[in-house]
Amino acid sequence: MSDTAIVIGITLVYLVMVLAVGLRARGQASSSLEGYVAGGRHVGVVILFFILGAEIFSAFAFLGTPGWSYQHGAPAFYILAYLSLVPITIWALGPRVAKLGRERGYLTQGDMIADHYRSKPLGMLAGVIGVVALVPYLTIQIAGAGLLFQAATDGAVPFWLGGLLAFLVVAAYVFTSGLSGIGWTNLVQGVMMIVIAWFLGLAIPERLYGGVGEMFSQLQQQAPEYLTMPGATGMGWGYFSTAVLVSAFGGAMWPHLFMKFYSADSGKTLRKVSVFYPLYAYLLVPLLFIGFAGILAFADAPLERSDTVLLRMVMDVANFSPWVIGLMLSGALAAAMSTGANLAHTAAVVLVRDVMGPTVMKGASEKATIGATRWSVLGLSLAAYGLALLNPGSLVMILLTAYGLIVQLFPMVIGALFMPTLRRASVMAGALVGSLGYLLMDFVWSSPFGWHAGVWAMLLNIVVVAAWQRFGRPDSDVSLTRPASR
Repeated sequence: MSDTAIVIGITLVYLVMVLAVGLRARGQASSSLEGYVAGGRHVGVVILFFILGAEIFSAFAFLGTPGWSYQHGAPAFYILAYLSLVPITIWALGPRVAKLGRERGYLTQGDMIADHYRSKPLGMLAGVIGVVALVPYLTIQIAGAGLLFQAATDGAVPFWLGGLLAFLVVAAYVFTSGLSGIGWTNLVQGVMMIVIAWFLGLAIPERLYGGVGEMFSQLQQQAPEYLTMPGATGMGWGYFSTAVLVSAFGGAMWPHLFMKFYSADSGKTLRKVSVFYPLYAYLLVPLLFIGFAGILAFADAPLERSDTVLLRMVMDVANFSPWVIGLMLSGALAAAMSTGANLAHTAAVVLVRDVMGPTVMKGASEKATIGATRWSVLGLSLAAYGLALLNPGSLVMILLTAYGLIVQLFPMVIGALFMPTLRRASVMAGALVGSLGYLLMDFVWSSPFGWHAGVWAMLLNIVVVAAWQRFGRPDSDVSLTRPASR
């Protein structure tokens, strides 16, 4: 049997196993809207830990994290810096969001916003921003899967087919089982990727340099610029710090995070998860090691695409057996697929409930809503697959772009949770101006001082909100025509 056949065989067995677990997770709860979206609101600590952890361990983690440490060096530690702030978000926001969801029937972030501000257009705006930010995030997972298959099989499985296989497996069990399928497959895939990440992160430096400590000693002698700020590529403290801020505050605004809050069986469960959540950030450390190992390994022939450093180290430099390569591919696919499932599920729910619900699906039955959500999983995943085929750039930069957009929901969400005096016209104006400003600074103009454009857009957002609060007219007392619980 050829090496490529062994790698493909191991990976296909893994994909079938994940598909079987996801399909078997379908129960009676999945037939109701609350069950399909929020798991019946009774998800416990262990499953919730792995579901929320999947938002970290994605294709971004397995490919983008080592890619950034290989390309930039020390600035890659911004990832650990912002992830250390995520537990604060879960602790501070999670229990209150879960309580409101249980009391008022919220299933999406847009539900809470629309009900609090008594404005369906505002809920729709939040939904549109959420979907626009989620699709690029989903694209990262599909592109990562395509890259993994192509490299690990030496081109026997091309990029388009690798991405398609992962997309089909994820779409199948999310379509069928909803959050229940996501939870159980994330548990299986979480264990898989944790083991693979630590094995590779320690085995590669040991094989090539005699250990992690010796690797950094050689790096200090041969390429010390990678071990200090601003790193090898001149990323200054301004961009580093603002990337941390945008990622931390933006991470708190992701619609899929809110939907997982709604699924928790209690606020106490969420606080327990927040205590253990940093363990997932700790598991990114070995992936950073792989990137640093690549700096020395490819010093004479730099890689054209930094996101491929893990694949090249495993296949071309460390000379692992095809059995190990197959397991590596499976572990990395686990990261991409577990996050992709969360994103496809959330984007579909937000699209149908927050954007289509008040418009083209107004008055639709629960059965029709579930059906539309399931088909939207396929449609949005297919759209993300199409974007992945366009060969997007750095996975980290795509994610940072998505964070810069989603963070514009911050004043709106904080107003709904903690600042009841904020008016809907104020937060809507702030979100629109901030989002437009961000897109212009990120794609048309250059960001001042080299900072992440999301910070400037967020400041612009807050200024507009404050000015509207001070000089704008009070909101008219217009009630919603639908109950929050729908």
